[in-house]
Amino acid sequence: MKRLRDLLGAGQEIEIVEEDGVRVLQIGGNAIQSAMRLDAPDRIELDYVRAMLAFLLFCPRPRDVLAIGLGGGSMARFIHQRMPGTRVTVVEINPGVVTVARKYFHFPEEDARLAIVIGDGAEVVPQRPASCDVLVVDGFVNGRPAKALCTPSFYDSTVAALRPGGVLVANFMSDDKRIETCCKRIETSFGRRPVLLLAEEEDNIIAFALREGPPRIAWSELQARARAAQRLFDLPLEACFADLRRRNSHTRQFLEL
Repeated sequence: MKRLRDLLGAGQEIEIVEEDGVRVLQIGGNAIQSAMRLDAPDRIELDYVRAMLAFLLFCPRPRDVLAIGLGGGSMARFIHQRMPGTRVTVVEINPGVVTVARKYFHFPEEDARLAIVIGDGAEVVPQRPASCDVLVVDGFVNGRPAKALCTPSFYDSTVAALRPGGVLVANFMSDDKRIETCCKRIETSFGRRPVLLLAEEEDNIIAFALREGPPRIAWSELQARARAAQRLFDLPLEACFADLRRRNSHTRQFLEL
């Protein structure tokens, strides 16, 4: 195992761990913020990032993705590299995280399809009405989603930031006691209860909420979208179906949204 330490801004320390060909980012503790396989840096290594990419089941061709929280940048890098029709904007509160992502995790420089905004996601999202088709909320403090990213007013602002048919993607730790409260707030803001998905290793629960759109979607359509994601991006999204059925209202033909 190889370990090295570096500093973010304000003296905050990060740790980079390399073992069995995988480089891992840890900020302020043992929780893993990002991981990259050194001989396949474009591959999605962490199960919860693959689970968040299940937004492709609900919005298969997004024009714009707005993401709160960078970490090592694996999701933004994947979208930028593999989805040429999609623009990605990442909001990161700590500029040191951007430096680390570029130094250790092959995160690219900005271009016409990739933008970095240094700022607080809770302040930036309300300033961007109708700006995105997918809004990813993955900003954590001490191993839990930042409180400012879980308030009723913030969830109201996510609805406004999404275009009709767009989807909110919110990452939670599966043992977070606030999940039910947050889901009720999302339901109030969106007018529908979010669809929940437990990531493969069961440490993370991802909530998906659609702005407007149909009240249900056929499993046959979800299967077609999952097979397209497998073919285009090597993402095994059909593996999500069992848990989607387990956690959400559905019939034999439809997943309720």
